[in-house]
Amino acid sequence: MRTPDATSHYDVIIVGAGPAGLTAATYLGRFRRKVLILDGGSPRASWIPESHNTPGFPRGVGGPALLTEMGRQARLYGAERRMGRARTLERAGAGFELTLDADAPESPPLIARFVLLATGVVDRLPDLPGVEAAIRAAKVRMCPICDAYEAIDQKIAVLGEGDLGAREAAFLTTYSKTVTLLHLGPLSTLGQPGALKAKGVEILPIALSNLSLAPDRIEANPAGGASRTFDCLYLALGCEMQSRLAVQWGAAHDAEGNLIVNAHQETSIERLYAAGDVVRGLNQIAVATGEAAIAATDIHKRLRELDG
Repeated sequence: MRTPDATSHYDVIIVGAGPAGLTAATYLGRFRRKVLILDGGSPRASWIPESHNTPGFPRGVGGPALLTEMGRQARLYGAERRMGRARTLERAGAGFELTLDADAPESPPLIARFVLLATGVVDRLPDLPGVEAAIRAAKVRMCPICDAYEAIDQKIAVLGEGDLGAREAAFLTTYSKTVTLLHLGPLSTLGQPGALKAKGVEILPIALSNLSLAPDRIEANPAGGASRTFDCLYLALGCEMQSRLAVQWGAAHDAEGNLIVNAHQETSIERLYAAGDVVRGLNQIAVATGEAAIAATDIHKRLRELDG
């Protein structure tokens, strides 16, 4: 049996240190709750070269700078932060016990009365040399809702397969008349190629080996076709949901692994909340922070009720 001092107890453990997790930590800290942020490494927002649709930053803000300020704000109100990825989540009385991956710094078992998952998603990146540098330089992009405005009238390419790539290419016609779907795999996976062409989208079958990233352009050399260049490339390869902790425990989720929550961001498991990209497909900073504020406020309310 563990002695009391061998365990770290918290009101709330937040799993994830992106915009959702850091916002929730700030709210809960200001509610005077004992909070731990588990930081599993660079969140998706750290890839953002400069966001112009984040409220309050009309001149734009880079993802790393935004995360730094949000982390400073959470720390200002007392939130603890620890590097490590959560490996397991189990019941401990009415609350939870979390264990960390083996490569995390050693720590006592972590006990929390409530847990908020802000674990986000991981984008599937193509096996292209220089792709990470190209993302940071805004030549390769992952979120047309976030930054298609900055691509107005550019020659835009979309890399994808099937209807996901088609939907993204169609969306981008709002911003440019020159949109090309670089389609991986057989064209038979496209549900309505005629409708896509009617929107002015060119469909160009390509193998990944025929695509290269130059500092100032995207180069496509399809087999048997003429070489093409584009100003930017959008990836439509999907994401991997980071919902494992909750799903393996039986939390309700949709076919893509998005966690299903109630109006207060609580999952189907009592006292387990979720906010941000792990909840729904609209992967936006503003959405993540709003959901985190809702979750944190409800958790505080529940704690007050429990404490009388």
